[in-house]
Amino acid sequence: MLSNIGVPGLILILTLALIIFGPKKLPEIGRAFGQTLKEFKKSTRELTSDITDDIADDIKEIKKEI
Repeated sequence: MLSNIGVPGLILILTLALIIFGPKKLPEIGRAFGQTLKEFKKSTRELTSDITDDIADDIKEIKKEI
Protein backbone atom coordinates (compact mmCIF):
# COMPACT_ATOMS: atom_id res chain seq x y z
CA MET A 1 0.00 0.00 0.00
CA LEU A 2 2.60 2.58 1.02
CA SER A 3 5.00 1.42 -1.69
CA ASN A 4 2.68 2.94 -4.31
CA ILE A 5 2.78 6.43 -2.79
CA GLY A 6 6.38 7.38 -3.55
CA VAL A 7 8.50 10.23 -2.23
CA PRO A 8 6.47 13.10 -3.77
CA GLY A 9 3.29 11.66 -2.28
CA LEU A 10 4.85 11.37 1.17
CA ILE A 11 6.09 14.96 0.98
CA LEU A 12 2.60 16.12 0.02
CA ILE A 13 0.99 14.17 2.87
CA LEU A 14 3.49 15.51 5.43
CA THR A 15 3.03 19.07 4.15
CA LEU A 16 -0.76 18.80 4.40
CA ALA A 17 -0.51 17.31 7.90
CA LEU A 18 1.81 20.14 8.94
CA ILE A 19 -0.62 22.75 7.61
CA ILE A 20 -3.69 21.11 9.15
CA PHE A 21 -2.32 20.13 12.57
CA GLY A 22 0.60 22.49 13.06
CA PRO A 23 4.16 21.72 14.09
CA LYS A 24 3.40 21.25 17.80
CA LYS A 25 0.69 18.63 17.29
CA LEU A 26 2.42 16.66 14.51
CA PRO A 27 4.84 14.60 16.71
CA GLU A 28 1.96 13.57 18.98
CA ILE A 29 -0.12 12.47 16.00
CA GLY A 30 2.86 10.57 14.57
CA ARG A 31 3.39 8.69 17.83
CA ALA A 32 -0.30 7.81 18.06
CA PHE A 33 -0.30 6.59 14.46
CA GLY A 34 2.84 4.52 15.05
CA GLN A 35 1.39 2.94 18.20
CA THR A 36 -1.87 2.13 16.40
CA LEU A 37 0.00 0.57 13.50
CA LYS A 38 2.14 -1.48 15.92
CA GLU A 39 -0.96 -2.81 17.71
CA PHE A 40 -2.65 -3.62 14.40
CA LYS A 41 0.36 -5.61 13.18
CA LYS A 42 0.55 -7.47 16.51
CA SER A 43 -3.14 -8.38 16.34
CA THR A 44 -2.76 -9.54 12.75
CA ARG A 45 0.19 -11.78 13.67
CA GLU A 46 -1.71 -13.25 16.63
CA LEU A 47 -4.78 -13.92 14.50
CA THR A 48 -2.69 -15.61 11.82
CA SER A 49 -0.95 -17.73 14.45
CA ASP A 50 -4.26 -18.75 16.05
CA ILE A 51 -5.73 -19.76 12.70
CA THR A 52 -2.60 -21.74 11.79
CA ASP A 53 -2.67 -23.54 15.15
CA ASP A 54 -6.37 -24.38 14.77
CA ILE A 55 -5.82 -25.77 11.29
CA ALA A 56 -2.85 -27.84 12.49
CA ASP A 57 -4.97 -29.26 15.33
CA ASP A 58 -7.77 -30.13 12.91
CA ILE A 59 -5.32 -31.88 10.58
CA LYS A 60 -3.93 -33.93 13.50
CA GLU A 61 -7.46 -34.99 14.48
CA ILE A 62 -8.28 -36.00 10.93
CA LYS A 63 -5.06 -38.04 10.66
CA LYS A 64 -5.92 -39.85 13.91
CA GLU A 65 -9.35 -40.77 12.54
CA ILE A 66 -7.86 -42.19 9.36
